[in-house]
Amino acid sequence: AGDYVNMGLARRFGLPVLVVGDIDRGGVLAAMYGTQALLEPEDQALLAGWIVNKFRGDAGLLRPGLDRLSELTGRPVLGVLPWLDRVWIDSEDALAMAGWAGEQQGGTLRVAVVRFPRASNATDLDALAAEPGVSVSLTADPDVVRSSDLVVLPGSRATVDDLRWLRERGLDGALARRVEAGRPVLGICGGYQMLAGEIHDDIESGAGVVRGLGLLPTVVTFSEEKVLGRPVGRWRDHEVAAYEIHHGSAKLRGEAEPFLDGWRRGPVWGTTWHGTLDNDGFRRAWLAEAAAQAGVAWAPAPGAPGFAALRESMLDRLADAVAEHLDTRALLHLATHGAPSTLRTL
Repeated sequence: AGDYVNMGLARRFGLPVLVVGDIDRGGVLAAMYGTQALLEPEDQALLAGWIVNKFRGDAGLLRPGLDRLSELTGRPVLGVLPWLDRVWIDSEDALAMAGWAGEQQGGTLRVAVVRFPRASNATDLDALAAEPGVSVSLTADPDVVRSSDLVVLPGSRATVDDLRWLRERGLDGALARRVEAGRPVLGICGGYQMLAGEIHDDIESGAGVVRGLGLLPTVVTFSEEKVLGRPVGRWRDHEVAAYEIHHGSAKLRGEAEPFLDGWRRGPVWGTTWHGTLDNDGFRRAWLAEAAAQAGVAWAPAPGAPGFAALRESMLDRLADAVAEHLDTRALLHLATHGAPSTLRTL
């Protein structure tokens, strides 16, 4: 159960579970059956039904397959959610990051996000992708890293391993050349740690002293204690609310300008704080400065909605689809009464 999202929590408190399957990836009905078959009997006893997501076309065409799934598993299909164009919600991991990629191709400001295999905190990038006039792409291509207006090194669950991956693809040289040309780079948490001259890591990877990218004059030292917090800071005239969740700290070993909790030297910016780009005033002012460094004439669109309002509108659209296409009465019954005691196991 530890490998299934939220299954351990459900088992601990006896909560009913629904499995939501993405039909756009294919094979969803077989995957649902297989998921139940792989669960331990005590976990199957909590699995109360199925939901199909991202279906394109006439849901009636699925009826024979849905009926067969219910017959084989003894659980109802509580609805089929349609494909919703241009709707996104917070990304839980790197696999979901591509959900917004390409949304605004042709934007004035081109942002390349390095696609680490162990990327984390993908929500840091949602506000960038939603900003009018900004196009965001995920890449591991050195040419894209060199030529984009702004490059972001996102968070990582394994900083040293992803730094090694970066070097194997020649991205370190591409980053160095763009910095020499005065083109901006932003590192967030693990990405910020990679920008250091040295990384001392006896905790996460056990690699000891590792050479960083050397783009900021810092030394990063990992420690066993994890830093957790909800910091609030300022940049220029903008208040910035954020959160932090990381091991270790960065110490300055040279000349640099303070930037939130981190440092900025020339076109290189770094912070351990997540969620900073959700702050509309800060995001737009910082993007304008980064665009100027890149020689791009970008400015915030007049009257553009704030990110929080845009995110809320996405949730409203999703909620409307749930109300229209799912059996909400059955959902509420599960929430108040729990999973039926008569559910069978495979």
